[in-house]
Amino acid sequence: MTTDELVQDLPPSAKLVLKVLEYNGGLTQKQIVENSRLSQRTVRDALDRLQEADIVEKDIYIPDARQNLYRLSIDEDDEEAEREQEAEVVLD
Repeated sequence: MTTDELVQDLPPSAKLVLKVLEYNGGLTQKQIVENSRLSQRTVRDALDRLQEADIVEKDIYIPDARQNLYRLSIDEDDEEAEREQEAEVVLD
């Protein structure tokens, strides 16, 4: 399943948070709020939804262990490899 299929039913705020993470890489919740200009509560809800869908993973933010680092759990390379496998199946 591709990222697009996974996020299809998510609210626009979750899609925006996803795009911010795609563009910037791993960020803290505070950095996501600053980059997306969404409220802290909206970002928190979006991150929860993205984590439930296994699109975003939470890790320890080394410079400040009180914060979490959020990053995509689906790699573009993984998606490309998955597409190649699907293409091979179709060709067989």
